[in-house]
Amino acid sequence: MLSQFQAVGQALFTQGLVSSQGGNLSIKLGEHLVITHRGSTLGSIQEGDLVETGINKNNRATPLASIELEVHRCIYQSTSALAVVHAHPPYSVALSFTEKEIVPCDVEGQALLPRVPILGTEVVVKTGELAGEIARLLSEYKVVLVRGHGSFAVSQLLEEAYSYTVVLEQSSRLLYLLKALRVDPGVTPV
Repeated sequence: MLSQFQAVGQALFTQGLVSSQGGNLSIKLGEHLVITHRGSTLGSIQEGDLVETGINKNNRATPLASIELEVHRCIYQSTSALAVVHAHPPYSVALSFTEKEIVPCDVEGQALLPRVPILGTEVVVKTGELAGEIARLLSEYKVVLVRGHGSFAVSQLLEEAYSYTVVLEQSSRLLYLLKALRVDPGVTPV
């Protein structure tokens, strides 16, 4: 389990999808979850950076868990997900200020993430306030984006949730470049 967290955390960090102490990861284990420690560095996760706590109740380790614990709990309570990746992909976050949803125009993005909803489009909000809405949308979508903050991706495997995060950022980067070129991705050139 530690090696999974390390591999995904390192990949997120080296690809610039999280800052030195941004983002968090978790997996569900029955009525418990294992989540990264509050303030841990995903690029160099160690055994002490993993916190096991209840999905429905606190224990002595709970105060050490990521500040996004309530969002992860709500996701596990409301969906069939067994893994959650929360990242801060820069192009996706940038687009979250101008879009209501991310609709990939590239083939891989369309195949894996036909639509990524963006929450909190009126103002930047704290993710804890949106935990229920994030979880509700993640029962239908693989990834959701919170305006000005970051993405939450779910799957049965940590590696797959990471993959969805990468696809979102690649699609967002392409959309961003097309906007800079003033090209409408929905219009075929004549």
